[in-house]
Amino acid sequence: MREAKTVSRDIEVMAIPYGEKLPLKAGTTVFVTQSLGGSYTVMTDMGYMVRIDGKDADAIGEEPQQAPSPEELFERSVEERAWDQLKTCYDPEIPVNIVDLGLVYSLAVDEIEGGKKAAVRFTLTAPGCGMGDVLKQDIERKLLSIPGVTEADVQVAFDPPWDQSRMSEAAKLQLGLM
Repeated sequence: MREAKTVSRDIEVMAIPYGEKLPLKAGTTVFVTQSLGGSYTVMTDMGYMVRIDGKDADAIGEEPQQAPSPEELFERSVEERAWDQLKTCYDPEIPVNIVDLGLVYSLAVDEIEGGKKAAVRFTLTAPGCGMGDVLKQDIERKLLSIPGVTEADVQVAFDPPWDQSRMSEAAKLQLGLM
């Protein structure tokens, strides 16, 4: 059974699957259905599914996710850290990260004046998915959080179309497809 939580302050949330921003008032009861990648997917007492950003975790009694220490950050290359960040991005309706889902078509990290540019080409599980802009913003924010990355170029692509064959074995197993 999912634990009921009461929202302690007014926050802005994202409606799933449409991506529309909505207010969620203090005192609203929510049920956390997914807590991955620093954000929370919840069902409201009115039956709406919404995504709560990690910066608002305290509003539902959760601790915001801690950033890695500087030592942890610099032990790996920028490209490795970029892949690590992509693995913290989740479709709010699917409990598997976008890398294991096979949504990331490419990642390139290049030197530019003043730092590095991380370019990602990704897709969605369905062309009409309303969460595309939400995922794009999440990817951009997480790439720009990597020390040295000063630019993020994130593009949604639909060719080739995504299908389940792009998923990792672990993702298929987690979703009961094996």
